[in-house]
Amino acid sequence: MFAGKTWWITGASSGIGAALAEALAKENARLILSGRNVEALNALASCCPAGALVLPFEATDYARLPALIEQAWSWNGRVDGLINNAGISQRSMAIDTVFDVYRRIVDIDLMAPIALTQALLPRMAAAGGGDIVAISSVAGIAGPPLRSAYSAAKAGLIGYCDSVRAETAHLGMRVLVVAPGSVRTNVSKNALDANAQTRGFSDSVIDNGMAPDVAAGRILDALRRGERELILAEGMELEMARLRRADPNALFDLMAKLVAGGYAKQLGAEKK
Repeated sequence: MFAGKTWWITGASSGIGAALAEALAKENARLILSGRNVEALNALASCCPAGALVLPFEATDYARLPALIEQAWSWNGRVDGLINNAGISQRSMAIDTVFDVYRRIVDIDLMAPIALTQALLPRMAAAGGGDIVAISSVAGIAGPPLRSAYSAAKAGLIGYCDSVRAETAHLGMRVLVVAPGSVRTNVSKNALDANAQTRGFSDSVIDNGMAPDVAAGRILDALRRGERELILAEGMELEMARLRRADPNALFDLMAKLVAGGYAKQLGAEKK
């Protein structure tokens, strides 16, 4: 289902996005690679035997979307799959967090993928369908501490995708929501703190998380199986997602206990 198909990946220059690009390249997919790090995107493109189009842009540059959609679509005459992966996280207590954190994270993690999907969806449906993949998060299901803005955006992305899936299945569209837990990327290092500044250091749980190539492999497997949701997590993070649906009160108590036990201090997010 990947060979010869055109897949568009946002946030492709690092982390899960780069790993997905590499995995799809091995499947002989044609890739449209978007992000802000042009050098990294070009390096990825050089490793794509079926061909790649580097299409760098800022995720929230909505004014450019019509031109970008036209360029992406005309490259091979269609786009078969879109992976909304670009995003930014947070590490701060809500009570300490300035509003700009919420505005920026919701804009990047929720409004940007909605804008791109909305712009591309009519063409994909008219061409007989395709795949939309949204990289959400376990945080969008379970709402863990220090991620109130991130959780809000990722939960919104799940809700949006669930509606789009229901509305477009008869048009040949398939929608997969991926909810990763800890994956070994720079997501924590690049997260915003309470004052909307880049955090600059990582968490041990992220540093010891799932390898990006393993995550990418599981995502491609989920696409092959036609899955509609993939909770890409292990251990406690997987249990958190399951508890939110099976026994939410148990999860709420667990999260409150985590904070009372000094979780913010452990992650360097305690107000000074």
